[in-house]
Amino acid sequence: MTEEFAKHFAEEWITAWNTHDLDRILSHYTEDFTIVTPMAKKIIPESNGTVAGKDQVRAYWQQGLKLIPDLRFELIDVLTGINGITLYYHNTATGRKTTEIMFLNAEQKVEKAFAMYS
Repeated sequence: MTEEFAKHFAEEWITAWNTHDLDRILSHYTEDFTIVTPMAKKIIPESNGTVAGKDQVRAYWQQGLKLIPDLRFELIDVLTGINGITLYYHNTATGRKTTEIMFLNAEQKVEKAFAMYS
């Protein structure tokens, strides 16, 4: 993965989240995408922090956007790996910082992600 691709991906990903357009956000992910995040455990306790499949992720993120209607991310840094990217960003609505480690498939779509919060 090139730094140029990673930077472009990160900028588009941040912009998509800041528009709150779920179709645009989900365009970065595979149909069988899985996310592991403490936020899912708070919003959907029975998930135990893991949400799998685009439809389930859509429902989870829809709830999250309702709970934080002024959600806005500011990118701090982008880290690259062989088949992955880590975004480090600030959520201005909550004041928290987040790292999101994303593993991408051959089509450059995220298939699994882990989120960690300050």
